[in-house]
Order: sequence, then C-alpha cells, then structure tokens
Amino acid sequence: MGLLFRNFLVSRNFAFYRDILKMKLLTQKEAIDIDNKLFNDYKFSVDQLMELAGLACAHSIAKCYQIDKLPTAKVLVCCGPGNNGGDGLVCARHLALMGYTPVIYYPKQTDNILYKNLVHQCKGMDIEFIQEAPKSEEIDAGFSVVIDALFGFSFKPPVRESFIAIMESLVKIKTPIASIDIPSGWDVERGPMDEKSSINPQMLISLTAPKQCAAHFKGEFHYLGGRFVPPSLQKEYKLDLPVYPGTECCVKL
Repeated sequence: MGLLFRNFLVSRNFAFYRDILKMKLLTQKEAIDIDNKLFNDYKFSVDQLMELAGLACAHSIAKCYQIDKLPTAKVLVCCGPGNNGGDGLVCARHLALMGYTPVIYYPKQTDNILYKNLVHQCKGMDIEFIQEAPKSEEIDAGFSVVIDALFGFSFKPPVRESFIAIMESLVKIKTPIASIDIPSGWDVERGPMDEKSSINPQMLISLTAPKQCAAHFKGEFHYLGGRFVPPSLQKEYKLDLPVYPGTECCVKL
C-alpha cells in the first residue's frame, strides 16, 4: 500500500472516529422527549418506527453474525412487553426472511393490537414461540446468538418477576448477546448496576442515537440503527449523528 494512500485512509478513519467521539449520548429524559417529538411533532406512528428500528437491528445482526459462519442458524429472541420487545419481534421476522431460524421467548404478552399483530405476523412465518425461559446451558447448546429485546430506555430497576429467570440465564451464557438499544437490566445513564449480575453483550444496536449507558459498553460491535431522524430534530438536540453509508439503514460505530 502506498504511503499517500495509507495516509489518506488514516485521515479518513481519524475523521470518522472524531465524529463518533463527538456524538451526543442521550439521557433517559432526552430519549423519551425525542420519541415524543417523533410521534407528536413529526407524526410518525409507533408501528412505523418499530418496523424501521427492527429492520435496522436485523441488518446489523446479519452483518456481524453471518449465517454461513454460525454453528447453527438458530437465534433466541427475548422480548419484553414494551416497544423494545416490539423491535425484537420485527427483528425476528426480518431475520427469518434472511434465512435465520429465530425462536422467540415472549413471557409477558400484551393485548395491545400492535403487539398482537406482530406476534401474528411471526407465527404466520412459522417462527417458534417458547413458553419457558431456557436455562443457560440450553441456550449455549442450541443457539448461535441471543437477541436481547427485553427492556428499553424506559426501564427502571428492579427486574420484574416475569423476567428474573431469563435474566439469570443471560448473565451466565457464553453465547454472544446482541442488545437492542439498551443492554437489559442496565441503568439507561449509568450502565450496569452490578458487573457480576449484569449481562455483558457482545453487540449493542443503539436506536435513533446512543444513550449514555453506551459509554460503558465494552463489547465488540456497536451499531446505530434507525435512519429516520429528521435533520431539524438532529439539530435541535445537537445529536451529531454519523452519515449512513450508501443505502444502509444501519452504521457501525
């Protein structure tokens, strides 16, 4: 490689990482306020943003865990009762379309029609739902990746009883975890509350913009998903988001 070309690449990389370092990390209140503005001021619907977020998550995961390099195409998708869980359901559907074999653990389903429709869509694609939280050894033996879509940025400790069993399994597993927006159980701003009893994801997919807990993420892959934030909203909150390459709906940080 020529010296000039090498220097060019170094300068490009430096500029890229400089942009990442200056990117704003959102507080919990800012994340909630931005979501409310997307819904109320910019007239996005919940299911519209959920579809875009879940698609970005699926694309990010497929880039990092290429199906032809995995021991099995089976991925465990753990979904909570809120929007984060909805993102997980959408992600599972898109992963199935890409050839993966998602298995969904969704212990606290809601009667909200949006989520019922997402479940219906997954079942219509023959995606398996399991009723019992798998133990850590079962996850390690049967799955290549775990997608953590349990709790989003509205989470406040402690973990509810319905999710204690799966959280205990996720803390112990060796299977890589890909967390959607927030590693479940982490404080949105302060990160893991207890290093020994918190999950340690290999991948984090921040949505809209990274939250402050992302500063504590030590995994291998960090992606930003959700190519839908209007420029005026980015400017209002000084988000300094990176440029998405080409036609991609996700970008590596």
